[in-house]
Amino acid sequence: MASPAECSGAVRRQKPKPENRDESELLTVPDGWKEPAFSKEDNPRGLLEESSFATLFPKYREAYLKECWPLVQKALNEHHVNATLDLIEGSMTVCTTKKTFDPYIIIRARDLIKLLARSVSFEQAVRILQDDVACDIIKIGSLVRNKERFVKRRQRLIGPKGSTLKALELLTNCYIMVQGNTVSAIGPFSGLKEVRKVVLDTMKNIHPIYNIKTLMIKRELAKDSELRSQSWERFLPQFKHKNVNKRKEPKKKTTKKEYTPFPPPQPESQIDKELASGEYFLKSSQKKRQKMEAIKAKQAEALSKRQEERNKAFIPPKEKPVVKPKEASTETKIDVATIKEKVKKAKSKKLGALTAEEVKLKMEADEKKKKKKK
Repeated sequence: MASPAECSGAVRRQKPKPENRDESELLTVPDGWKEPAFSKEDNPRGLLEESSFATLFPKYREAYLKECWPLVQKALNEHHVNATLDLIEGSMTVCTTKKTFDPYIIIRARDLIKLLARSVSFEQAVRILQDDVACDIIKIGSLVRNKERFVKRRQRLIGPKGSTLKALELLTNCYIMVQGNTVSAIGPFSGLKEVRKVVLDTMKNIHPIYNIKTLMIKRELAKDSELRSQSWERFLPQFKHKNVNKRKEPKKKTTKKEYTPFPPPQPESQIDKELASGEYFLKSSQKKRQKMEAIKAKQAEALSKRQEERNKAFIPPKEKPVVKPKEASTETKIDVATIKEKVKKAKSKKLGALTAEEVKLKMEADEKKKKKKK
């Protein structure tokens, strides 16, 4: 009898040795490969427990959901999932049945009703029931505190006439819907990852055009089979985020004086000033007289200024000097007699007509011709 250690050693020897393959071949997925669909044969006994999900929807979606609910039920019934719409409570519910064989279909049904609640159309939302399609609902409402700033950044994500969102959809092969405080995206997993990055960066004040440029370069690099296994960092642009805060300068700039160990001189008091001018030694009546004279002088000055301003209205404006007409020079004088003679000649001589001498000669020539004929 062979010992158990010998038997185990024999089994180890019989194991086939693994073939020497490149790691890149094992990591890369071949082109055109698709995971086989989950059928009833994979899970013939069905599910043990019934699971259900419910979600609320806003009031403005009620009319649309009422219209498309038969289509939702039809799509879910194909996968043996029941769907109910409660208009009183404002909720949608999905639950599995005894016939349900796919354990993950209830998660996809939950995503379907979530997308319908977030204003995604039924035609796009129903794609979530496919195996190679996923969805991502990104909450952006709490990322920016200031409401005005949030609205501006959300509009930046959409772009003028939705051009930025359309470019992002083409590059990621995803359907993107911006509604309220959420961004709903439907598409492949790789595209959803890029969409989430772009949306979060836009809310962090990074313009989506930078991410769109990198996505375009990545798309071109992916076409080259040689560059697939290499690093793409050298090709991708590196945008440095510069946020220079210009400090507001004060209107009144205070300049620091040079330091001196000695204190500033003490300002003169009112008594010192009076002693210097000699007012201190005057009597109270004399001081009153001086104050009255100063007040009268100020009043007279103000009165004279006011009178000058009033008199300005009566000062006539300066008139422009009258320009005398220049006398006609002798060179430019017109000779009327010569012009009259020219007009008479022009009247007597019509344009294209013969002169008097030419007419006489023609008459003589005609007479001679007539005589010859006779």
